Amino acid sequence: MGMSVTISAATERDAEQILKLQYLCYQSEAEVRGDYSIEPLTQPLDSIRAELGAGQVLVARLGEEVVASVRGTVDEDGVAHIGKLIVHPRMRGHGLGGRLLGAIEERLRTAREAKRFQLFTGHHSDRNLRLYRKHGYAPVGSRQVDDRLTLVTLTKDVGLLTRTA
Repeated sequence: MGMSVTISAATERDAEQILKLQYLCYQSEAEVRGDYSIEPLTQPLDSIRAELGAGQVLVARLGEEVVASVRGTVDEDGVAHIGKLIVHPRMRGHGLGGRLLGAIEERLRTAREAKRFQLFTGHHSDRNLRLYRKHGYAPVGSRQVDDRLTLVTLTKDVGLLTRTA
C-alpha cells in the first residue's frame, strides 16, 4: 500500500528540505538560461527561514519527505503573489502542482484577504503555462529579462478560485 501526499503549512524544520528541493527543481531552468546564478539556486537557507515567517509557505509531504512547495504573500492592495511552486521531478504529472496551487490560493484568500492572484513563469515553461491556464490564470504581460528569458505574468481573480478536494 502506497503512502499519500499531504499538504500543510511549512515549519522551520522544513527549510532545509525546501532549499534542497528548490535547488533540484531549478536546475532545468538554469540550464535553459545558461545561467546557474539565478536566485533560486543561490538563495541562502536563512532567506528561506525568513520567508516562512513573512507569508504563507506550504509543503507537500510523502511521509516525512518534502516533495513539493509553494510560497505566497499578499500586498497592501490585496494582490496575492504566488511563487516558487516546485514539485520533485519524480512526483510530476500526478496533479500535485495543481493541488498545491489550489491550497495556497485558498490560504491566501482566507488568511490574507487576497482579491487577486498573480504569478510569473518563463515563456519557455510550457508545462507551467499549461498548469496555470488550466487553473484559471490568464497572461497579462511579459518582461524580457535577457536574450534567453522572457517572464510571463499571469493573474486570476479570487472569484475564479478553484475549490480543492
